[in-house]
Amino acid sequence: MNRIIVNGITIDVEGNNISIQNGTVKVNGVKVKDGLSGKVDVKFEGDLASLQADGNVECGNVQGDVDAGGSVHCGNVEGNIDAGGSVQGSGVGGDIDAGGSVSIHK
Repeated sequence: MNRIIVNGITIDVEGNNISIQNGTVKVNGVKVKDGLSGKVDVKFEGDLASLQADGNVECGNVQGDVDAGGSVHCGNVEGNIDAGGSVQGSGVGGDIDAGGSVSIHK
């Protein structure tokens, strides 16, 4: 069992594929929170398998890909990063497609 924290509310979940789109947070395709607006603060305890979000993303390590409509600030990403804004991270195993600057610190 994993734990996700959405705007300060802790929810125990199974899975580690996160989607934050149109005010709805899903884990492995299962809705865990909806009706969100404005800045959505999501924290996930553990490594993520993948992450998709409409806006900006701050995350730790991701075993797969990150797809964000805004900027990405992350740890190590083993897959690809597709960001509408800038990208900052510790390492990327795949390709980076960014609408802004890219800064990877190894």
